[in-house]
Amino acid sequence: MSFDLLQALSDTSTHAQFFGRTLPQFISPAFLMLVAIGFFAQLVDGAMGMAYGLTSSSLLLFFGVPPQAVSASVHAAEIATTGVSGISHSYFGNVDAKLVWKLAIPGVVGGVVGALLLSRISSAWLKPVVAVYLLSLGVVLLRRAWHWQPSPQTRNTGPSLGLLAGFLDAVGGGGWGTMTTGSLIAKNHEPRIAIGSANAAEFFVTVAISAVLFATFGLTHLQLIAGLILGGVVAAPLAASLTKLIPARVAMTAIGSLVILLSVLNLGKGL
Repeated sequence: MSFDLLQALSDTSTHAQFFGRTLPQFISPAFLMLVAIGFFAQLVDGAMGMAYGLTSSSLLLFFGVPPQAVSASVHAAEIATTGVSGISHSYFGNVDAKLVWKLAIPGVVGGVVGALLLSRISSAWLKPVVAVYLLSLGVVLLRRAWHWQPSPQTRNTGPSLGLLAGFLDAVGGGGWGTMTTGSLIAKNHEPRIAIGSANAAEFFVTVAISAVLFATFGLTHLQLIAGLILGGVVAAPLAASLTKLIPARVAMTAIGSLVILLSVLNLGKGL
C-alpha cells in the first residue's frame, strides 16, 4: 500500500487550504479522511447494530495503519461513539433498559477477561467457530424476515450472550454487535429494540475493554482517534433515527444479509 495515513497526518505538506489560508494540521485532508471513515462506520453500526469495528478497521488497514494502532484507536474512539449512539437510540425509543443491563453486566465481565488474556492466547481457532455460528444465525434471520411479527413473547436472554460477545469482542477486536444484535432478533426481539439496546450496552463493554487495553499497551495516535470520534459522533444521531424509520422486515433482511456476508468473509480468511 503506497499511501500511509499516519505519515500523511504528520506531513505538513498535506494541510488543507481554503480561501488561500492553510488550516491547522488536525484538519488536514488526512484528518478529514479519518472523519469520513468514522462517519461511515458509525452510520452502518448505528443503523444496523453491528460492523463498526469491521468497517473502520478494514478501511484503516487499507490506508496503511498498523494493526496494533488500528485496534487501540478503534476501541478508544468507540468509547465516545457508543456513548452518543446509546443516548441517541434512547432518545428515539429504541432501547429496553432491562435488556441493556442483561447484556452490559456480563459483557463487561467477558470483555475484561478477554482483554486480560489477549496477549496470552490465540484467537485463531475461535474465529471460524464463531463465523459458522453467525452464518447459521444469518440464515435463520433471513427465513424469519418474511414471517416475523412484533410480539411481546420473546425467549429469555441469559447472561451467556453478553459474556461470550464481550469476550470475543476483546479477543477478536470486534464482533459485539454482530453476535448480540443477530441473536436478539433471532429470539424475537423487535429489530430496532435489539439494535438500540445492543448499542447502548456496548458503551459499558467498550469502556471496560479499553481501560484494560490502555493500561496494558498505552494510548497513542490521538489524531487518528479524534478523527474517528468526530465522524462517529456526527453520524450516531442520524443512524439512530434511521433505525426507528426502517421497517422491521427490511431491517431483519438487511441484518441477516450482513451477518452472512461477514461470516463468509471471516471463514474465507480462516481458510
